[in-house]
Amino acid sequence: MVTVEAEAGRRRHSISTRVRFASRRLRRKRTVAAVPSANPYGTFHSDPLYGHDQSDPHDIAVVVFDQPVRGITPAQLPTAGSLSSLSGSQTFTSVGYGAYEVTNGPGGHQYLYNDVRMVATGTLNAINPSRLRISMNPSSGNGGTCYGDFGGPNFLGTTDIVAAITITGDAVCRSTNVVYRLDTELARAFLGQYVMLP
Repeated sequence: MVTVEAEAGRRRHSISTRVRFASRRLRRKRTVAAVPSANPYGTFHSDPLYGHDQSDPHDIAVVVFDQPVRGITPAQLPTAGSLSSLSGSQTFTSVGYGAYEVTNGPGGHQYLYNDVRMVATGTLNAINPSRLRISMNPSSGNGGTCYGDFGGPNFLGTTDIVAAITITGDAVCRSTNVVYRLDTELARAFLGQYVMLP
């Protein structure tokens, strides 16, 4: 998913745009098959309430493809309110193409990217009304997300349920992955315009 923000003065606006995914791309002299399929086109829709409320950022968007995407099994969404009473030992599988390492060099932090899908498992830290906080502290055996992973899925344990999407974290990508819950009334109101909800 993509998060796009346009500002005019102090007002924020949601935008709609065309999205194209190339079937193949060349990077560093290697060819990598892109997902989901050969040249699907779609329309990007962001939540029009994005940025209007501190307690719920509405940091969510969808891409509606013009043609069906074949050859994949869609992930599932959580049922309403199902993430409100998770146990503290609940794990999440985070997926993304973001930075894989942060180094501290001259001029500050540098974020290293390699365009490879990464998967990490973290443990629930806290439940908030619109967000979950997931530990990605390697000292406690957890992993997580970094810059470039925002909008990526966080699966409930090892299931195919996308519980939340990554929206932010800490500056050096070693402490907390903050994710936007997809089981809340407001997230479901937005998603329900585009998909069938469980």
